[in-house]
Amino acid sequence: MELQGKVALVTGAGSGIGKAAALRLAREGAMVGVLSHTEDEIRKVAQEIDQAGGKAIPLVADVADESQMKKAVADLVQAYGRLDIVFANAGINGVWAPIDELQPADWDRTINTNLRGTYLTIHYAVPHLKTAGGSIVITASINGTRTFTSAGATAYSATKAAQVAMAQMLAVELAKHKIRVNTVCPGKIDTEIAENTDKRNIEEAEVPAEFPAGRIPLTGNEPGTSEEVAELVLFLASDRARHITGTPVWIDGAQSLLV
Repeated sequence: MELQGKVALVTGAGSGIGKAAALRLAREGAMVGVLSHTEDEIRKVAQEIDQAGGKAIPLVADVADESQMKKAVADLVQAYGRLDIVFANAGINGVWAPIDELQPADWDRTINTNLRGTYLTIHYAVPHLKTAGGSIVITASINGTRTFTSAGATAYSATKAAQVAMAQMLAVELAKHKIRVNTVCPGKIDTEIAENTDKRNIEEAEVPAEFPAGRIPLTGNEPGTSEEVAELVLFLASDRARHITGTPVWIDGAQSLLV
């Protein structure tokens, strides 16, 4: 129970990595604000935590909406009195398409969710984290940080690269407040995000890449699990990572080293 008495905010907590992280942080004693724009799924996650003996409050908000995020963070702090851990995980793959076919509205939606959403989450959380220090963990990706062969994923990859840069900037800025900022960069993980990707004529943007046998060397091409990423998030959020900040950690079974 190494997070006993701590309060955590997890965005994109309705499924996948966010849900797994929320459950894992709660099992270690954290009181968790589970945030999603989908009310039904986020209430189920909060209920699952409560039934397991933990504490959670459902927060319904669109991470790209300023007023909704301001209220969500305020509601969490009002409920539990403090904020120590932020897992800025919410994001979308969005539309993957050749740059001349990628529409401005497609670009804006990806940027707003992934980058503006990360900014707003941190923007409203930091004043509370400054009280006693804490940890911010951001979900980036191997895309845009180590690999650049996902055809048409320009908007998505740009946001992931920007999140790593944001974390490194903030690691320096916030260090005097004892706030650490790190990123996790997953490869192929067993979530539903790939199924929610809108791919349009990506063959036009594709350049074939040659891979050795097995695109994920560590597992023989089996994807990682959300729970494995959650273990990394727990480590970075805990005092065990007290001297780690401004660091991207790739969790991909060496997948990105082949590309």
